[in-house]
Amino acid sequence: MPLITGDAIVTDTFTAVVDDAPLPESGGALVSLQRFQKDRDTLLARNAPIGVLLKSSENPEVLGEDLHRLSVVALDFPTFRDGRAFSWARILRTRLGYTGQVRAVGKFIYDQMNYQRRVGFDAWDVPEGFTLEQFHRACGEMTDVYQPSADGKKTIFQLRNERR
Repeated sequence: MPLITGDAIVTDTFTAVVDDAPLPESGGALVSLQRFQKDRDTLLARNAPIGVLLKSSENPEVLGEDLHRLSVVALDFPTFRDGRAFSWARILRTRLGYTGQVRAVGKFIYDQMNYQRRVGFDAWDVPEGFTLEQFHRACGEMTDVYQPSADGKKTIFQLRNERR
């Protein structure tokens, strides 16, 4: 799948590795939480970036002090109706102070991308054919917001109060 980070579609330098598969010889590896917990010492000792893919039911706080040793935390959207990853991204950025890449993977939809960006996502696994123009349009359609978020953008309520 193409990966959008920043303002570009880029080559993903991480290989998603299923639980019992060997790790790639070089480059980053993206593993499940279970694999990370099982092989923690080996994964952290590698001379390569490591990332963890969290299911929507897995709280990133379980990563503890290891969180800041990870290059990527990928948050899964099993369906577009499951919004727990929005909360996890915001917790990663605000409460846990995570500065690495927060990646959206799974079955999210175009209409969710703007809010994903606001809560702290900075990378998206998008389907083949999804363009950068579509991404920019998705992230720019809502100019005023009702909900406070990790991006610090003023809400409509705050803007109204400032005008009084």
